[in-house]
Amino acid sequence: MAREYRTIEEVAGPLMLVRGVENVKYDELAEIELPGGEIRHCKVLEIDGTDALVQLFESSIGINVEETKVRFLGKGQELAVSRDMLGRVFDGLGKPIDGGAALIPEAMLDINGTPINPAARDYPNEFIQTGVSAIDGLNTLVRGQKLPIFSASGLPHNMLAAQIARQAKVLNTDDKFAVVFAAMGITFEESDFFIRDFRNTGAIERAVMFINLADDPAIERIATPRMALTAAEYLAFELEMHVLVLMTDITYYAEALREISAARKEVPGRRGYPGYLYTDLAGLYERAGRIKGNKGTITLVPILTMPDEDKTHPIPDLTGYITEGQVILSRDLYRKGLRPPIDVLPSLSRLKDKGIGEGKTRADHADTMNQLFAAYSRGKDAKELEIILGSEALSVVDRIYAHFSDRFEEEYVSQGFDTDRSIEETLNIGWELLSILPKNELKRVHDRFIDQYYIEEQED
Repeated sequence: MAREYRTIEEVAGPLMLVRGVENVKYDELAEIELPGGEIRHCKVLEIDGTDALVQLFESSIGINVEETKVRFLGKGQELAVSRDMLGRVFDGLGKPIDGGAALIPEAMLDINGTPINPAARDYPNEFIQTGVSAIDGLNTLVRGQKLPIFSASGLPHNMLAAQIARQAKVLNTDDKFAVVFAAMGITFEESDFFIRDFRNTGAIERAVMFINLADDPAIERIATPRMALTAAEYLAFELEMHVLVLMTDITYYAEALREISAARKEVPGRRGYPGYLYTDLAGLYERAGRIKGNKGTITLVPILTMPDEDKTHPIPDLTGYITEGQVILSRDLYRKGLRPPIDVLPSLSRLKDKGIGEGKTRADHADTMNQLFAAYSRGKDAKELEIILGSEALSVVDRIYAHFSDRFEEEYVSQGFDTDRSIEETLNIGWELLSILPKNELKRVHDRFIDQYYIEEQED
């Protein structure tokens, strides 16, 4: 039974202090009833004896301290889940905003989830095709993996996120695939782009969208990724679907965390972020994975914009510790006109070797991947040398590598945001590029693959 109090002591911005409470718990939900009957909502941030500090989800304007009631509901935030979630758009608190009918829940789940027993985790080892060559061919995404995208302000990470959501699929299986998309702190224009793109391309039919706008409360922004992961856990572990979770932008989430931490007057950590930022992010990221004996999987692709394009900033730094690699977008490549501007050399998928090869992608995948990395790296070095010494100082082989580098960026990396390449197409494009090089330069590829795929006498 809800407990009701008229003991509001103080309202300061989005925070409210209620005195004389009993058996109220951290993270508990509450309702605020104004004298005119209007209901607003809040959540317990802190308990100190019989005092409860709560944060409002809506504005505090109009709250009369003496006449307003507070009812504590005895439960935390929950999400109504159902297989009918697919194709729907929700706000950051799980309420439908697409004009459709209210969801009839099959279950109400705590948004904080249930930790996966480490002993019950299964190792990620199955390929997910995103249709993006720079990811599929060189930094492969594997089912159950956590692979973030590191971007920066002004780069087209939203376009890439929409492309992956639209194109991602698991090969060689009839199991159902779903996308859970969570947007935090985005503008109305960005929200409109995502919703229109999902609807126009039909991706919405297999997707669940959670949209939190920039003018929504910080407390809602903190709930949004938990709502999305709760929906993903239901689809994956109850309905045994393969679920890809895309989140943008983790930076806005962390800033909301910092805002609430500052309001609570907590001792700040690095750059003002709370000292528990690492454990908070880990609590989100580690909800992805596979469970032994369950067909369903959760694969997580969080997107974050690095403040000042600094990889040592706490958000990308801590994310890198928790996740299994990163895909990095480059401003230099973006200025050169590459779309998507993925910088493949500093990008890394630590689990890529587990998801490629015979029976998963193709037998030559690992060899071609290693050779492409090596050749592109040498080509970049040759081009830098050319800038310093001039093209006459380059050897014939160095000029070939410099040419390879340009072709690699133009034909392999830059495919546009509307092109969906199969892994076969990606590998074949790789071989067209490797055929620019003399055979004796392909030192990372087995002879049998050279005999099978190398294209003789290719014109430059």
